[in-house]
Amino acid sequence: MSAGERPPEAGEGEGRLYIVSGLSGSGKTIALQALEDLGVYCIDNLPLALLRSLAEHLSGHPQGHLRQAAVGIDARNLAEDFAAFPAMVEELEARGLRCQILFLTAADTILLQRFSETRRKHPLTGPGVSLAEAIRRERRLLAPLAARADWLIDTSRTNVHQLRALVQARAGLSGGGLSLLFLSFGYKHGLPPDADFVFDLRCLPNPHWEPRLRHLTGRDPEVAAFLEAQPLVGRMYEQLRDFLEAWVPCFEAERRSYMTVALGCTGGHHRSVYLAERLARHFARRRAQVLVRHRELD
Repeated sequence: MSAGERPPEAGEGEGRLYIVSGLSGSGKTIALQALEDLGVYCIDNLPLALLRSLAEHLSGHPQGHLRQAAVGIDARNLAEDFAAFPAMVEELEARGLRCQILFLTAADTILLQRFSETRRKHPLTGPGVSLAEAIRRERRLLAPLAARADWLIDTSRTNVHQLRALVQARAGLSGGGLSLLFLSFGYKHGLPPDADFVFDLRCLPNPHWEPRLRHLTGRDPEVAAFLEAQPLVGRMYEQLRDFLEAWVPCFEAERRSYMTVALGCTGGHHRSVYLAERLARHFARRRAQVLVRHRELD
């Protein structure tokens, strides 16, 4: 789905509310703008106390673009409002409003760097409260939202354009069922904290040690041919495929909206890329809501 297209309408009699929250500096504004570009009605910095009023308006609105809205929730709400948030979401869904919570986060060092570069003021800083302490306080305050999130995005290694594209792609698939993302990554660059499943592929034969393949990636036919000739790779693929075919429907039955399957090798260029692509092709033949992303290539 490209920018400017509108995501699928919520089902008959059901409104959809995206709740966008996360740490200051993690990209909440970009996520809201990405949804707005898709035609979703967006409200930033909404007090949690007004969420019920907005939900009543959405639930009673005729079928149309206001059936889908997004609200930005940040740390300036009262602590007691955050504590009551999980119960509030359950109440809204009981009224027939489908809520999807998008939570953005990033490593403390990355957030410190971003605030230093932009010279913006953190909303929780003040007399005697340093930026580092403000970030820690915000993380604790937003913990109930993070725990309830349908979709957690770590933006530590994601730029503005990647985040916008990822939000729009997944929002475009949120009309029904589960959106399945296959993510390749390199262990030497750190684990992806936003993954639901993480599989380690470092036991597989490594094309990096073949000089003719070193500069290529798992997307290239030469690397694919090398890996497909390895019995261990075929065995790994078949067992991952069978595991996911058995268990993904169980999560989908619980109205899970998003799932990220992360596949890691040492550098994130060969084995993980190849298997992410292969698994994505397999599941795309059976599902309409399959995405693939290569963290170290993108």
